[in-house]
Amino acid sequence: MDEEASLALDGTGVAGSVAPAVARRAVQWWLALHGGDATAAQLHAWQRWRAENAEHERAWQRIEAVSGQLAGIPLPLASAALAAPAGARRRRAVRLLTALVVVGGGAALLRQAPGWQSWHADASTATGERRTVRLPDGGTLVLNTDSAIQLHYDASARAVRLLRGEVLLQTAPDAQRRPFLVHTVDGAVRALGTRFIVRQHDGFVRVGVLEGAVELRPARAQGQPRVLRAGEEGSFSRDGAGAAQALDAGAGAWVDGMLVAAHMRLDAFLLELSRHRRGHLGCDPALAHLLVSGAYPLADTDKVLLALTQALPVELHYLTRYWVTVRPRAAKK
Repeated sequence: MDEEASLALDGTGVAGSVAPAVARRAVQWWLALHGGDATAAQLHAWQRWRAENAEHERAWQRIEAVSGQLAGIPLPLASAALAAPAGARRRRAVRLLTALVVVGGGAALLRQAPGWQSWHADASTATGERRTVRLPDGGTLVLNTDSAIQLHYDASARAVRLLRGEVLLQTAPDAQRRPFLVHTVDGAVRALGTRFIVRQHDGFVRVGVLEGAVELRPARAQGQPRVLRAGEEGSFSRDGAGAAQALDAGAGAWVDGMLVAAHMRLDAFLLELSRHRRGHLGCDPALAHLLVSGAYPLADTDKVLLALTQALPVELHYLTRYWVTVRPRAAKK
């Protein structure tokens, strides 16, 4: 069995490839028919479309299989999407479902998608956006670019689940003396009356403490939690926590819309800047070692890139507006 067919069988049980354009049309039909106001003419047109060729029918069977797997999730994506037919929520729904039809993925794949996380988040941000949230206990939470969280407050605990990205939290005293926890896929962080930053990376979490102290609680680690105090940062994976280090001087500057660098390698600087702009931002390996220092406003990342060309022997190569590479400056003839 080839890889494409295997993907289809693993996800939905419907073998065979589906072209993106056909998948998108199947999703559009599904949204229209599940909107509750389909006309007889639309039903006939849908039936004719399905009968036109085997790929159309295969696409329809796959979207039906996907929707069946999602029955236990407070979807259907259609209900929210149809409420604003021309809005961003509908466009996200169409993109997500189209991708599932093309690859044959099911509910598990959808749950892993950033778009799906945003649907189920209590608060989220897009690329380049920041947002402040007032917590039910009077504390505050600031989401960095491309981040999402869920809130869980009950009689026994106050909890934030970091679905993706980065947050800065300021805890507040609680009359019920409930613990304050930040849950991640790799474990939890318990606040000990504090102001701190939590960032989810691929396979580990980094925590920086601005005020107070926190406990790091890796998911599978044994023994006492590691404590970080004001001015320290550390990281943990599911299996354990690393040693505490001095907190970077620029930690938390993103809350004020700034990227602060102190002798940061250019490749690392561009990687960090890329979190705040859409598209690809690359660095020629020959320039990776160059050092960047200064405070840079994140509101206009193009201006930041232009500033680099004035401070370093580099130039910008634009393949498109959203595909930029920083290259060595060409020698003048």
